Amino acid sequence: MEVISTLASISLRTCQVIHGPAIIIDKNSTILVEPDCKAEMTKKGDITIMIGKGKPRHIGKELDAIQLSIFSHRFMSIAEQMGRILQRTAISTNIKERLDFSCALFGPDGRLVSNAPHIPSHLGAMLDGVQYQMWAIEINE
Repeated sequence: MEVISTLASISLRTCQVIHGPAIIIDKNSTILVEPDCKAEMTKKGDITIMIGKGKPRHIGKELDAIQLSIFSHRFMSIAEQMGRILQRTAISTNIKERLDFSCALFGPDGRLVSNAPHIPSHLGAMLDGVQYQMWAIEINE
């Protein structure tokens, strides 16, 4: 196993601790060790990653461009996975073959967060439908 850190390339040994940022590469996988995290190889050859220094990092309302991109892609991925599962498990030809459906995530206020690129024409009606349901039905956390 080779470790590529910000400073050098080294071989990982049992019980050796690697502090992030680093990338651990072997013939079968690549593991990213984030900043403020550390990785250790156990006696069995497994890699254990300890996340952070015990202090949670505060994420405020102001996001930088990297955080915004990460969250945007995560939410889009969730909506796309919803669509793939719906398509795979559907009985209807309209859904299974024509992809005549929409999947989206909505925020606590009923506004659109992200949508999958299936047939976005449904999204205008979905927004009103979700907001009406939130108004008409008491929803608990």
